[in-house]
Amino acid sequence: MNQDWEDRVTAAWAAFDDCPEEDAAEFRAVIDKLVAELPEGSPLGPFEQACAWDSTGHSDKAAPLYREALARGLSGYKGRRAKIQLSSSLRNVGRAEEGVKLLTPELDAPSDELDDAVRATLALCLSSLGRDREGLSLVLGALAPHLPRYQRSMATYARALVEPQD
Repeated sequence: MNQDWEDRVTAAWAAFDDCPEEDAAEFRAVIDKLVAELPEGSPLGPFEQACAWDSTGHSDKAAPLYREALARGLSGYKGRRAKIQLSSSLRNVGRAEEGVKLLTPELDAPSDELDDAVRATLALCLSSLGRDREGLSLVLGALAPHLPRYQRSMATYARALVEPQD
């Protein structure tokens, strides 16, 4: 879509940050109105609607829309966001294993600013499945590069949580 549309979507999301919970339906209506401007079949429509449902506490309604956006070819940065958010939604509705399957390949995807979000969300999915050591390993591994000191030791500890002991 064009930059004007993107700017209006960004403005709607910025306004949402100040939106009280009781105005959630109104916010979703704003997003629906913007989506109505998109060409038929655009993956951006279901993606933005999924984000709106998700952000207003309805993971159950968001998950199918994320799937639709990805099926329509949503890729790149927003495609990666959709996978992260879909995995989180799946976890929220008791389907964490699907979230793990969706996000695990993202660990090997080209690196970007969403890497830590992938690891954090995957860690939550793993924890929901009782795989806390794997989740903690991911979180420590994501945190280590951001520490002012102890990067090497934290990265080593992260690996030690999941590697077989001698």
